Amino acid sequence: MMGKIDVELDGNVAMLKLDRDVINAVDMQVVKELNETLDRLRREDNISGLVVCSTNDKFFSIGFDIPQIIGFDEEEFRTFFRGFNLACLDLYTFPKPTVAAITGHALAGGCILALCCDYRYIAEGRKLMGLNEIQLGVPVPYLADCIVRELVGLRNARSIMDSGEFYGPEQLIQMGMVDKVLSLADVLPQSIERVKLLGAMPQKAFAAIKHNRVERIEAQVLACREEQEQLFIDCLFSDEARDRVKEAMKTF
Repeated sequence: MMGKIDVELDGNVAMLKLDRDVINAVDMQVVKELNETLDRLRREDNISGLVVCSTNDKFFSIGFDIPQIIGFDEEEFRTFFRGFNLACLDLYTFPKPTVAAITGHALAGGCILALCCDYRYIAEGRKLMGLNEIQLGVPVPYLADCIVRELVGLRNARSIMDSGEFYGPEQLIQMGMVDKVLSLADVLPQSIERVKLLGAMPQKAFAAIKHNRVERIEAQVLACREEQEQLFIDCLFSDEARDRVKEAMKTF
């Protein structure tokens, strides 16, 4: 099976390039590769940090592969969803600096991957980002819910998650969802440069500072992981959500 995540090096910076057609839908294989890649890079001393990006400038990722997951039974989806959540938590707690280079739309699960990075640089223009889970009849996965509340504050988080809307770069920078809006040509180079700059810092100190920042949310997520996963699954397999998801399939 061909790889769906390309790993390229720029010096000591690893670029994780999502490479699944144009929309980079997250399927079981993407989840598997992401978990394996993060585990390997975490242990490689020569890697100073990560840039998560896409091989195209149309989509960072559209999120879950809806045509695939609609065919899962509950246990198959539980395996997929648990793997995705584990990958997201591993990315969020990765002890080295991480930047999401967002050159295309980052929607739903794609937005969550970007949120799990330390920094988010997005291209100017019509590049949309958001969490539309409510429109599909499911809650925002708990880790992303916690991250959004911390990043943008309760009032903005309420609007983002209650509405399920997608936002452009200027709205995103105002709310605090992204850290920089750049020209398309500058997104990846500046993301790499940021990781190189942070990667040159004393790494034990950086890892400790990052751990202090993420440990509360990590503990919060782990404490209720099974309960939150089951809540999401119960919602997804409800009749209302199944109808909404089938309608969303028409956009794929």
